[in-house]
Amino acid sequence: MAYYVYLLASKKYGTLYIGVTNDIVRRIYEHKSKAVAGFSQRYSVDRLVWFEIYDDPLTAIAREKELKK
Repeated sequence: MAYYVYLLASKKYGTLYIGVTNDIVRRIYEHKSKAVAGFSQRYSVDRLVWFEIYDDPLTAIAREKELKK
């Protein structure tokens, strides 16, 4: 199974969001449709800018934490 670390933006030079998922298509759809209340809905963060693929969830989570620093 693949795990994704992804970066979303609200607009050019706007708010950024970094997350981890195992189904990037579903997760981006949730951001775009504002299906889940939270940070990305509040700040309209729904444009996929970048992503990386990992084979194991622990590595993906470690990379997410590294990027958030």
